[in-house]
Amino acid sequence: MALPQKRQYSIDDIYALPDGQRAELIDGQMYMMAPPRRIHQELVSQFTKIIGQYIDTHAGSCKVYPVPFAVFLNEDDKNYVEPDISVICNKDKLDEYGCNGAPDWIIEVVSPSDPQRDYDIKLFKYRSAKVREYWIVNPATRTVMVHNFEHGSRTNQYVFDDDIPVCIYDDFNICISKLLS
Repeated sequence: MALPQKRQYSIDDIYALPDGQRAELIDGQMYMMAPPRRIHQELVSQFTKIIGQYIDTHAGSCKVYPVPFAVFLNEDDKNYVEPDISVICNKDKLDEYGCNGAPDWIIEVVSPSDPQRDYDIKLFKYRSAKVREYWIVNPATRTVMVHNFEHGSRTNQYVFDDDIPVCIYDDFNICISKLLS
């Protein structure tokens, strides 16, 4: 849920939040984050494991980071997000605080408290920032929207039982139902 817009918020406001309080910042608007549900954490854990294993077995140079991980999306002080999964292939974007610029692949697990943020606001921001691939995983409907921005902004919808192709890797598919079994 977004805070009332009385002013433009900045990264300094994010860092001034009390310990344990999390929020994202999109175009100076602060969005508070509710504690995740168990299924959310299970999906994040399984995605982190399978993507990390794929990268390791293929001697890849990309790194996978689960939430909480800071992404300074536009390299300004008005945009700060914590995607559920961030895959970064350009190590020059990484510093001790997180990622400066767009990750190559982002996965968001839809929060029942604010689905619009993932389907609309973040979709626009991630596309504009030049994220290569964006997955929106919805545990309630057991669906996944895959946005392949690198290849003409193609969008495909899948269900958890499908072998979902990863766009940034030619030979990698993920079946979410198998991750949860």
